[in-house]
Amino acid sequence: MKISNRSFIIAAVFVSLFLAVFISPFASSSPDGLEKVAAEKGFMEHAEAEGVTAWEASPIPDYAMPGVKNEKAATALAGLIGTGSIFVIGYALAKLMAKKNKTA
Repeated sequence: MKISNRSFIIAAVFVSLFLAVFISPFASSSPDGLEKVAAEKGFMEHAEAEGVTAWEASPIPDYAMPGVKNEKAATALAGLIGTGSIFVIGYALAKLMAKKNKTA
């Protein structure tokens, strides 16, 4: 049974959105690998001493939507917006590149 590219992409988007919205709120609150290494090696404090950290200046800091009181809902909304945004950007770039290849 052969699956078309379009069917695969649609299924992948739905699986990604499902994971982002329904599974990500249950992720561990422990620091990820980069944060752990940064804390162990001491460069996390150096970056924080410079002023506003990168994750505080990001549109969705610390994987939670600002202004949403419920922590799990904030994480689910951040996952939905982040995953959806990346899909839209990737789709637009793919269309742009395909258009460019047709003209070349």
